[in-house]
Amino acid sequence: MSKFKVFIDGSAGTTGLRIFDRLSKEPDIELLSISEEGRKDVNERAKVINASDLTFLCLPDAASREVMPLVKPEVKILDTSTAFRTDPAWAYGLPELHGYRDKIKASARVAVPGCYATGFITLVHPIVELGLVPKDTFFSCTGISGYSGGGKKMIADYESPERPAHSKLDAPKSYGLSLAHKHLPEMQVIGGIAKAPAFVPVVCDYYSGMQVIVPLDLAAAGTTAQAVAQGMQQYYRGESQITVHELNEALPENGLYSNQRAGSDELEIYMTVNSAGNEMLLISVFDNLGKGSSGAAVQCMNVLLGRPETAGLE
Repeated sequence: MSKFKVFIDGSAGTTGLRIFDRLSKEPDIELLSISEEGRKDVNERAKVINASDLTFLCLPDAASREVMPLVKPEVKILDTSTAFRTDPAWAYGLPELHGYRDKIKASARVAVPGCYATGFITLVHPIVELGLVPKDTFFSCTGISGYSGGGKKMIADYESPERPAHSKLDAPKSYGLSLAHKHLPEMQVIGGIAKAPAFVPVVCDYYSGMQVIVPLDLAAAGTTAQAVAQGMQQYYRGESQITVHELNEALPENGLYSNQRAGSDELEIYMTVNSAGNEMLLISVFDNLGKGSSGAAVQCMNVLLGRPETAGLE
């Protein structure tokens, strides 16, 4: 069996490690390696990248930008940083959006979406594209995530054996309160909206899992909950990794736990409407380490390499 040669540049990070764990079990994937010294040399990294069929860049933005000019055009690149997510020369790695799967297939450069951005865009892009709400609608958004989304340092802080029994880390923490979160550009551009949403992320004391909540003023948007629900269900019909629940479907335990999809690469969409029928909530629930990062990256790899799209997914 011929194997795809795959390199993970940045395999020591949270996302890179999870991609490595997934692909090490795949019989048609040969994982390329680099020495510890080579990881610090952009030219050595470029050599390994150029020997691969496909490379994941699981790096800070600056390191991704540094190596890209050295990469051969035919090598397929999946970048997990924010460096190229709004770059028109790169495909955006959310194949469930209409036309995006074909863009990914035709591209050698794919930007993997951010976790919070995935939750927001999957809710907003369809209803804007379908004309169910105007693109100049001003959206607000709340995202709730486990601490693994903060990377190695945050994980170490939350899991430290020296953490006091009663600590500030016990409580949810809102951040990005200057309304300048790094995911905002892609939320606006890929969401198809005229201005960035007012977005408040919240990190909580559990490992992984995420929910993103977007309220919708139906009267102001000139639409109905039924139209939005039907549009959303039709938009994602047939998609393996996104499930759209019925409008006002009974919620498990009368609410949604943010970690209910932890360990999964699937995303669920819930929709509720108030009794007056003029206000609605759109909610996405998924794993920030799954559909929010490594699972999305592997799914995009499958599209790029012509593998079954769900191969290696959980």
